[in-house]
Amino acid sequence: MPESKSKFFIPAAVGAAVVIVGSIAAYMYLKGPSGGSSDALGSAKLVPSTALMATYITTDPQAWAKLQQFGTPEAQKLVAKGLEDFNKQMFSDGNVSYEKDIKPWVGGVMIAVLPPNPVKPAQFKVPSGAPNVPTNLQQESNILIVVGIKDKLSALNFANKLKSQKGGKFQESDYQGQKIIETTEKGKPTYSVVLNNSYLVLAPEKQAVEKAIDTFKGQSSFASKEGVSSILSKGVDVKNSLAQIYVPDYAGMVQQLAAGSQQVKQLPPQALAQLKLIKSVVAGVGVDDAGVRVKAIANLDPQLNKFQYQSSPGNIVGQFPVDTFALISGNGISRGWETLVEQSKDYPEMKQALEQARGQLKFVNIDLDKDIFGWMNGEFAFGAIPSNQGVLASVGFGGALVFDTSDRKTAEATLTKLDTLAKTQQINIANRNIGGKDVTEWQIPKQGALLAHGWLDQDTVFVAVGGPIADAISDRKNSSLDNSDAFNAVTGSLHKPNGGYFYLDMDKTKTVPSINSLVSSDPNTITILNSIRGLGFTANSPDKSTSELEMLLALKPKTAK
Repeated sequence: MPESKSKFFIPAAVGAAVVIVGSIAAYMYLKGPSGGSSDALGSAKLVPSTALMATYITTDPQAWAKLQQFGTPEAQKLVAKGLEDFNKQMFSDGNVSYEKDIKPWVGGVMIAVLPPNPVKPAQFKVPSGAPNVPTNLQQESNILIVVGIKDKLSALNFANKLKSQKGGKFQESDYQGQKIIETTEKGKPTYSVVLNNSYLVLAPEKQAVEKAIDTFKGQSSFASKEGVSSILSKGVDVKNSLAQIYVPDYAGMVQQLAAGSQQVKQLPPQALAQLKLIKSVVAGVGVDDAGVRVKAIANLDPQLNKFQYQSSPGNIVGQFPVDTFALISGNGISRGWETLVEQSKDYPEMKQALEQARGQLKFVNIDLDKDIFGWMNGEFAFGAIPSNQGVLASVGFGGALVFDTSDRKTAEATLTKLDTLAKTQQINIANRNIGGKDVTEWQIPKQGALLAHGWLDQDTVFVAVGGPIADAISDRKNSSLDNSDAFNAVTGSLHKPNGGYFYLDMDKTKTVPSINSLVSSDPNTITILNSIRGLGFTANSPDKSTSELEMLLALKPKTAK
């Protein structure tokens, strides 16, 4: 691009940067973009190799158009109204439209996080006679944005239009033969440059733009960093990918960000060693027929990975009633506890806390390791179930813990110890038969059972909060959760086998009085929640060097206006 054209084009940086990053997703959700996108690898070649992480947002119309199949008319109107207000605030003095002026030329967007810049002491004006100030000054975040230009003519037209608007302050400087434009809006500067006629690079710090120019001129880039090129090319396998996130050195990123924050103490050697367990992370966000799906893959150091992963059969979900609105399941609490105890040897504060917990339980004749965690060696789940009776009347729901165990003898002994302890607190212990199962209840006057426990079969024990929950678990008259349409819609497409689930049914959650009261006061919140069917999450570890996470935000199909 000739220098004269660049001079007119670069003022577009300010409006483009804020509008692209702040509202590109919402515009695409409503109407879908036009044209193709720049690739992540190409953008990464302009990002300095010192970048701690990078996120690439695509503008592929086919990917974003998939979002348009979800949402209620009310939710779409809410998003449209928010965008209209945002556009008016951004361009209050002009007639600029994202849809007409920006979208036609915008390609893919990469947002990179560079190491924090230390704040120079000269930036602080300390009054004479003031008390001494600490020398460990806060470091500033350092963001670099690379925007692909897919239509140079449309970009130039927008630049000319933006140039004609009043109120903008522009200052030009030269670096390595490239024109950097400093644009000041409301006292805050933004620096931008056009590179190779194909990319708009901008940042709130001039040094970040200069480093991008150095990279463009031949210095090492994020793309050339060891291991980055492969993850940039491969990414994460999600349908209709909207964004990909790349963290090539997880421990290094956390360490540098922590060092730049006054709120985070210097990481102790033990914590840093634990961070080194995770070598790199790559994540992707995509849209499919079920909703918005997020997948992440962590590359682990097998020598540091002490936890022995074991997949969960998933059978325990069938022990919960169909109206269960939230569930967390997994396998082998005892193994996780053993790993935690082993790791505590390297953390004095953690070890001290464990010893204190052990000591306190010894006073009531309970061994924390054996009596509490030792027998929890099978599948487990915690579920939240609606109820407005007895002690649960004020909150509208109760909970149940269900465990599979191969050590029933120890589990029974522990529950007997807890029953004996409850008696010393003037709680009445009573037995009740529910659906042919013997259940022990902790009863309080006029309110019924506070807690109940019993055996569902030879190897499965439950502990329930509230008598009605014990009834729901012990004597199910309806189908179980694993056969419900809602549970299968949210979790059915998640990876199997896996280590367990987190599950949330949004419709049932909203009917719980204590939860509904928290969100019902905000109509906008209700509007958004009405478009969500549920949330599902799971994890898998195919080997000791890999950990995979998957989350699905299940959305309701678009309804007619």
